[in-house]
Amino acid sequence: MKERKRIAEATAGRYRRARKKKKTGILNEFVELTGFARSYAAMVLRNHGRVVTVNPKLRVRGDVGKKLRRPGRRPDYDEEVVKALLKVWRIMDYICGKRLAPVLREMVELLDRRGEIKCKAETRKKLGRMSAATIDRLLQPERKKYQLKGRAHTRPGTLLKHQIPLRTFSEWDEQRPGFLEIDLVGHDGGVIDSLHAFTLNATDVATGWTVCVPLKNKAQVWSFAGLQQIRAKLPFSLLGIDSDNGSEFINESFFTYCQKEKITFTRSRPYRKNDSCFVEQKNYSVVRRAVGYQRCDTDEQLRLLAQLYEPLDLYTNFFQPSMKLKSKERHGARVTKKYDKARTPYQRVLESSFIDEQTKQQLRQRYELLNPAQLKRQIERWQRKLLATATRPPRNQKRFATKRTAQRPAVEMPRLRKATNRVASLSRLEKSAQKAA
Repeated sequence: MKERKRIAEATAGRYRRARKKKKTGILNEFVELTGFARSYAAMVLRNHGRVVTVNPKLRVRGDVGKKLRRPGRRPDYDEEVVKALLKVWRIMDYICGKRLAPVLREMVELLDRRGEIKCKAETRKKLGRMSAATIDRLLQPERKKYQLKGRAHTRPGTLLKHQIPLRTFSEWDEQRPGFLEIDLVGHDGGVIDSLHAFTLNATDVATGWTVCVPLKNKAQVWSFAGLQQIRAKLPFSLLGIDSDNGSEFINESFFTYCQKEKITFTRSRPYRKNDSCFVEQKNYSVVRRAVGYQRCDTDEQLRLLAQLYEPLDLYTNFFQPSMKLKSKERHGARVTKKYDKARTPYQRVLESSFIDEQTKQQLRQRYELLNPAQLKRQIERWQRKLLATATRPPRNQKRFATKRTAQRPAVEMPRLRKATNRVASLSRLEKSAQKAA
């Protein structure tokens, strides 16, 4: 490139001063030496070294070694639009552009009515027409700033599970609200025991409506009580439940209760998490994102979990849109998935023809009273209180009133080696005595 630049400097002046016939010979020579395309070579020779006066204080000199920066399109979304988008994104719990775009216009209008954001009409108009790709592109620098798994507590149930039919994820394609997948999320903090709190998570297959209930432990009595609380919180009738093969669900209380109340009770295949894909996804996106992986094993923490889940259920069901898989096609090694438009569980309930109009009207009235920003602040306040209990010294905490198994004292290694050597030497003496006899 340096050689080409020196050749251009030496040839440009001669090229511009020459007549048209001589310019052809100079241009042929220059193309042969540099390897440039003919039209590009002519442009270089015409403009290299030329001085253009833009204004009395600015003069521009052409240089073949410098690349001209093309003037791009002026940005349509200015700093004010990006600031408003960031605020809505934080209130909506940092969701992706594909989930945020369908509800962005509605959320901006709702937050503006609640006095949570103040922006001009032009800014609201730009936010309303923003696409998912544009949202992700504008949020990319901020998303990089926010860039931690749990342990399975399921144990095999009794022989009663043979009376409960199996169900796979493809067999329960229900469009009617009321069929739930349920699962337990343990808050053990990485310690293997059962002396800690659990969260009973229930997700409706048709609408995605999610209800979380904290449990003292995974005993059958607490699981059964949690199921009754979930049934009371649902805006529609409970028609069926699907669980894993844990003994907290596969027991006589659950089985008898479902038979008495005419509730369909099925279970997933062992070690097949995709059979319960709806609730497994909510285990992370709702419970783990809100509570984390800390250990919760005190009465105070159980109370804080219950208070946290009250605004979290409203926030998730009324303001958190989700996409459902419509179809999946395999073309060789490539799998193409198609999803429906992102909608909140509240919107899916309103669209359902199985829900009566009175229930829908009650949900609309409740929606008008809710403020997503206020719910988000309540959730963060209870999260801070719950996190503060995890850093408190253990001696100041009152543990659950549960009997702990006494641990056997560890055997010192030197004593264990001496005992092993003594046994080995006695066995050798016995063998030698038998040979002598």
